[in-house]
Amino acid sequence: MGAALDSLWLCLCGALVMFMHAGFAMLETGSCRSKNASNVLMKNLVNVCVGTIGWWVLGYAFALGSGSNRFVGTTGFLGEGFYTKDASGNIVPLSCAGNACQSTMLMWFFQWAFCTAGATIVSGAVAERVQGPTYAAYAFVMTSLIYPLVVHWGWSGMGFLGDILDVGVMDFAGSGIVHLTGGVSGLAGTVVLGPRKGRWTSPEEFEPHNLPLVVFGTFALWFGWYGFNPGSTLGMGDGTTGALAAQVAMNTTLAAATGGITVFIIRYILLRKYDVGGLCNGILAGLVSITAPCGNVECGSAFAIGLIGAFVYQGSSMLLQKLKIDDPVDACPVHGFCGIWGVLAAGLFDWGKGFDHFHGWSGFGCMANDDGSCKTDINGTALGAQFLLILFVIAWAGTISALAFAVLKWWGALRIAEDTEEIGLDAKAHSPAKAYAFSA
Repeated sequence: MGAALDSLWLCLCGALVMFMHAGFAMLETGSCRSKNASNVLMKNLVNVCVGTIGWWVLGYAFALGSGSNRFVGTTGFLGEGFYTKDASGNIVPLSCAGNACQSTMLMWFFQWAFCTAGATIVSGAVAERVQGPTYAAYAFVMTSLIYPLVVHWGWSGMGFLGDILDVGVMDFAGSGIVHLTGGVSGLAGTVVLGPRKGRWTSPEEFEPHNLPLVVFGTFALWFGWYGFNPGSTLGMGDGTTGALAAQVAMNTTLAAATGGITVFIIRYILLRKYDVGGLCNGILAGLVSITAPCGNVECGSAFAIGLIGAFVYQGSSMLLQKLKIDDPVDACPVHGFCGIWGVLAAGLFDWGKGFDHFHGWSGFGCMANDDGSCKTDINGTALGAQFLLILFVIAWAGTISALAFAVLKWWGALRIAEDTEEIGLDAKAHSPAKAYAFSA
């Protein structure tokens, strides 16, 4: 019964995370110009399809494949080994340990949703000027190589970050492993691509063309986040796990609301006008900030994490504009900078007794010694492990993404032609030529 409940829980939560793609698609489309709406939608759809193939062919094996390799997994390519056969030759799709039986496909599906979500973050950062086939190729690299290795290091139970400094990293649902990986990769892409033509000379032309889509996308993402964070309990087979999932859901809700209203107030102070787009990104900033610490902090801490995350987002957004880095949806400030903050917050706000005990992955209990006593004086070490996670993700994902985009640029296969950028990708490359029958 416990295994059945776990399977039901992860299938449901995986579906919720998958629905986040609708949110990403609507948010990105609404934030860009109407003349590129069809192209943005296509890119999000292609991202999921190509990303799925990449995860099946290589990604799952590199991320969660078994073996003693602490850098990369080595089994499970193309779903190999997901089934066994009994003496009669019948298929046995379960991997059993004691009384707990789980199909390998269950974790493949749940982690697939996370993988493709991480890749979609890059889509928003490079919107309106990247070639479609080029982005599809990059999505395959992201889902088959870049993201899976980060997962192996931190989440597989075999990677070197899992027990680094004898404490290991704490990233409950992926502020660093998912969001920072996507955010820093998106930053690399938008820097190599360069700004959209006229972005800094006529900024009024680049305002979101459809705020209803932006708001709908934000609500869809917030909804899907209840699969992202509570689902990362990876089960629902007992009361303690259920209580932790409820705690995670409450923390997620508080941080989202706090981040949203804080950015809304900041923007009003700066502009003396209501900024709905800022409110939406503030909600997302709060969600990203709480994703790593949602399973080891109290609700008051979740409020503080969302509050600080709002300032992290606003400051980093202003920094990118100051540096004239063109990120159409603020993917890097939301997912990259707030992802960094979320990883640090998991170490700073851990709900252990004072600064003496550290809980991390242990949930409601402390990290314990072999004799069952609580480990003490490891908070500084735990925070050091969090810093190392940040550094490794930036170094790996940022470097490989920058190299990939730089090679494509050198090859002349990265950016669309100037005349295409001028008239819009929809008119140049799509049928029908307009996403809206009445659009300009």
